[in-house]
Amino acid sequence: MNKHASSDEMKKNYDIFLSKINAMEIVASNEFERGTVKILRALVEGQIHSISEFDHLKKAMDLLTLELFKVQNKIKN
Repeated sequence: MNKHASSDEMKKNYDIFLSKINAMEIVASNEFERGTVKILRALVEGQIHSISEFDHLKKAMDLLTLELFKVQNKIKN
């Protein structure tokens, strides 16, 4: 089973996708292609945002866990 990519690695890959999408926009010759590029950009930017939000949630859960341990230690003492 393959290891899951880190969030930094995923963001880097999505940035590469955005660069390719920008290049596609430059060579788009009709309205359909320009519309497709807009959709692709929105999807990739949404994924980048989701990865960032997930990182924030992980940090919040870590902080909450630390606080719970502090409270547990105070109760024991």
